[in-house]
Amino acid sequence: SQALSQLETRRAQLAQTRARLDAARSAPERVASSRSKETASRAAVEKARAEVEQARLSLSYTKITAPADGFITKKAVETGAFVQAGQALMALVRPDVWVTANFKETQLTRMRPGQAVSVKADAYPGVTFKARVDSIQHGTGSRFSLLPAENATGNFVKVVQRVPVKIVFETEPRALGYLLSPGMSVVPTVNVAAKPAESGGYRP
Repeated sequence: SQALSQLETRRAQLAQTRARLDAARSAPERVASSRSKETASRAAVEKARAEVEQARLSLSYTKITAPADGFITKKAVETGAFVQAGQALMALVRPDVWVTANFKETQLTRMRPGQAVSVKADAYPGVTFKARVDSIQHGTGSRFSLLPAENATGNFVKVVQRVPVKIVFETEPRALGYLLSPGMSVVPTVNVAAKPAESGGYRP
């Protein structure tokens, strides 16, 4: 009886050992399965992150941020209206204004960036604004027009061209209590006798 009992015990131990052996043999398969599940989970996480980023991007499209401070004019949209891509909604006027003076090319002989300019506005008679020449366009206004003139024919008539000159104010007119907006008329006078370095706006 004792021998039979020991035999049964050994058989049970053998069965347990065989079970552990089968489990050990199937371990690589379970590891591979776990790795595949891990790969699938990582792919799901990356997909979720991509969806979150896309949602954030789509949410950012609901807000239009102006590139600079300014004043809204020519508003052509109301709350609740549907808009199309590329549709003009409004115009933004920046507070820093400047003057675009179309001087004749014969007036540019001694004109240089940095020279002092006196600006008189039609809206404020008797008021003179201090300014300076900022830059001179490299080309006439007609050359950059929609249909530039071509003088390739034999009937050439010499016409004095005009060149845009950008003039900036030394002090913003708004800070002085004056309102100058795009489209208003001014009369600039450039002191071409002064050296550009004396006005503080130009260094060679």
